[in-house]
Amino acid sequence: MKTLLKNCQHILTMDDDLQEMTGVDILIENGGIQSIGAETETADVHIDASHCVVTPGLVNTHHHLYQTLTRAVPGGQDALLFGWLQTLYPIWSRFGPEEMFVSAQIGLAELALSGCSLTSDHLYLYPNGARLDDTIAAASEIGMRFHPTRGAMSIGESDGGLPPDSLVEAEHAILEDSIRVIDAHHDSSEGAMVRVGVAPCSPFSVSRDLMRDAALLARDKGVMLHTHLAENDEDIAYSLEKFGCRPGQYAEDLGWTGPDVWHAHCVKLDGEEIDLFARTRTGVAHCPCSNCRLGSGIAPVRQMRDAGVHVGLGVDGSASNDAGNLIAEARQSMLLQRVQNGADAMSAREALFIATRGGAEVLGRNDCGQIAVGKRADIALWDVSGVESAGSWDPAALLLAGPTRVRHLFVEGRHIVKDSQITTLDLPRVIERQTQLARNLMT
Repeated sequence: MKTLLKNCQHILTMDDDLQEMTGVDILIENGGIQSIGAETETADVHIDASHCVVTPGLVNTHHHLYQTLTRAVPGGQDALLFGWLQTLYPIWSRFGPEEMFVSAQIGLAELALSGCSLTSDHLYLYPNGARLDDTIAAASEIGMRFHPTRGAMSIGESDGGLPPDSLVEAEHAILEDSIRVIDAHHDSSEGAMVRVGVAPCSPFSVSRDLMRDAALLARDKGVMLHTHLAENDEDIAYSLEKFGCRPGQYAEDLGWTGPDVWHAHCVKLDGEEIDLFARTRTGVAHCPCSNCRLGSGIAPVRQMRDAGVHVGLGVDGSASNDAGNLIAEARQSMLLQRVQNGADAMSAREALFIATRGGAEVLGRNDCGQIAVGKRADIALWDVSGVESAGSWDPAALLLAGPTRVRHLFVEGRHIVKDSQITTLDLPRVIERQTQLARNLMT
C-alpha cells in the first residue's frame, strides 16, 4: 500500500544535513520512505499535511513500562531514589503476566500519542510468572517499534541489596532466560520491529560477575547492553564505598563501554567519565522529568553533547515521572539545560534532534530517526493549526509552543495514531482494566 503525506507545511528531516523543507510531499511504500518532493504518483491513502509540522517519530531510550500501574503512590511521592525503590518493591512483587501486559499497553499507547514510534523498555523484575514476552506481545499488538531489554536483579536485602529477596533471581537463571528471549525475539535486520538487549538493573542490585557475564553474553549474541548509572549522589556514594571507584570506572572495568552500550540517567558523570563515554561512543539515555521528580539533579547534557557523546531521551518509569509524554520530555530537557547553562544553551531544534535522531543513534538504529529516502517510515505529524500554536511565528520550533499530542503517527508505514486517536487498540477498555488492576494492588 502507498500512503502520500500531501503538501507538508514544514518538515524537520533530522537527516545528515539537518534539512528543513516546506510544501512538499512524502510517499510511503512497503514500510519505508519512497520519495520526498512534489509527488505525482497515485497513492492508496492521502493525508493532508498542509497544517502540520512533520518530524521523524520520536525515540524513547529508557522506560519501565510496568510502572504505569504505580503512578503517584503515597510514600514514594517525595522520596529520593533508594527510599522510593524500597516503597515500591513490595507492590511490584505482586505483579504477574497480566499486570505486565496491560501496563505495557497503556505505557506504549501514551508514548504513541506523544509522537513516539520506537521505544526501549527496561524490565528487571519477573514476579509470579511474568516474562519479557508479555511486553513484547503488547508492543506487537499496538504496532510500536520495540527494543525491550532483559533486565535482572540478583542481590536481595539479605545480601545487602535494596530489593526484597522475593524479587531477585539466580544469576545462572538470568543468563539462561536472556539467551531464550534473544533467540526467540531478537531481529538484527534493517527495519526490525523487535530488537532485544541485555540489561542488569544497576550496580547496586547485581554482582560484578553478572555484569561481566552479561557483557560477554550480549557480545556473543550481537545485542546491546543497558543499565542505570550515576543516577544521583547516593549512587556515587555506593559505588565509591562498595567498588572503590566512580561509576564510569566501574563500567569500563567490566566491559560496559562501547557503541553497543547505553546507560540511563548519568546525572552525576564527571568530566573524565564524559570523555570516556565520548571516546568509546557509549550512549546515554537522558531522563529529565524523572531526574527532577526524584531530586537527582540536572544531567550535564550540554557538556556530553559538546564532547561528542551520543545522547537520547527517556521518559523513565511512570512511577517516577509520572507521565510518558516524550515530546514534553524533550521540552523539559531544553529548559533544564537553559536553567543550568543559560538561555542559549539548547535550542528547540537541538532538543528535538536528541528526541529523534539522537535516540536512534543511541539504540544503534541508523534506519530510523530521520526523514530521508530509504529510511523506515516512522513519521509524526503535528497539527499546528490549533490553539497551542496560534500566533507562533516559527511553528517548526515545536517545543516552544506545542502541540504535545500528535495528529498522525506512522510506524513502519502503518497508521498507528490517526486524528489523535490510537487505531490499533481499544484504549478505553484497556484503561478500564488498568484502573481495576491498580485498585487491586492498593488492597
